[in-house]
Amino acid sequence: MCTTVCRPPRLRNVTLERRDGRPYYYRSVRDGEAVRKVYVASGELAQTLAHADEAIRYQREEERRWEREELERLEALAAPLEELSEAAGLLARAHLVAAGCHRHNGEWRRRRGR
Repeated sequence: MCTTVCRPPRLRNVTLERRDGRPYYYRSVRDGEAVRKVYVASGELAQTLAHADEAIRYQREEERRWEREELERLEALAAPLEELSEAAGLLARAHLVAAGCHRHNGEWRRRRGR
C-alpha cells in the first residue's frame, strides 16, 4: 500500500500481438543494452489490459497537453509583470545614480564626499 500518491508504472513499448488468431500482450523491457519482450497476458485478459493501458496513456497525454496550455496561459499573464519589474528596476537604478550612489560588490552605497 502506498503512503504517497501512487501512479501506475510507466507504460512504454507495449504491444498486443496476434499469434494463431489469439491475442498476446507483451511489454518491452531494457536489460542492459538488450531489449526483450516480457509476456503479460493472453486472450481476453490481454485485450482488456491493452485497452486499459491505452486509456492510461491517453489520459496522461491529455494531462500533459492541459499542463502545457496552462503554462502558456500563465506565462502570457506574467509577461506584463516582468516588463513592469524591469522598468521599475531601471528607474530605481537611475534614481540611485542620480543621487550619487554606486554599486560596491552588488550593494548600493553613497559616494564619499557628497
